Amino acid sequence: MPEITSPAAILLLWAVIGYLLGSIPTGVILARVMGLGDLRQIGSGNIGATNVLRTGNKKAAALTLLGDALKGAAAVLLARSLASPDAVQLAALAAFLGHCFPVWLKFRGGKGVATFLGVLLALTPLGGLIACAIWALTAWISRMSSLAALLAAGWTPVVVLLIGQHRLAVLTLVLAILVYARHAANIRRLRTGTEPKFGRKT
Repeated sequence: MPEITSPAAILLLWAVIGYLLGSIPTGVILARVMGLGDLRQIGSGNIGATNVLRTGNKKAAALTLLGDALKGAAAVLLARSLASPDAVQLAALAAFLGHCFPVWLKFRGGKGVATFLGVLLALTPLGGLIACAIWALTAWISRMSSLAALLAAGWTPVVVLLIGQHRLAVLTLVLAILVYARHAANIRRLRTGTEPKFGRKT
């Protein structure tokens, strides 16, 4: 974790900026624009790319994935260009929380995986690429988005330490814990062997 050098008011400002960027409901907006209906009434009701995919529209799912990643990356890159490292990490965390608990949707958001990866890619491109590779390989083998997310998030604190990004260890550990917390229901289904795979509507 970087040394806290910014005044409290500056940190609060970047927390708000990060949160507002993260809280943009990309999936909900795209679903409506592309005529797919209210995403919160489809499948699991989640606002992320996996649930968008349940509509059968792969383009909308891909755009949601990209949009959710970009808003996390944007929070980090904007803070990095204008603020100190402590504010950058706070903006990253706030962007993730914004996606999971968006004020526009009564704080009922997504599970944060794409935003997590976007934040990570902006903070440490190598670490982000490794996490994406873990996600993609696990998803390809298991056909389960949740398992891919859990493994990618779980390994990230280890990855950043191995590549020498020790300043990100605490932040990535906190984000990984939050990802696991958001996937509590998925973890229960994984344990009982009832977690759905790609291609299933529910």
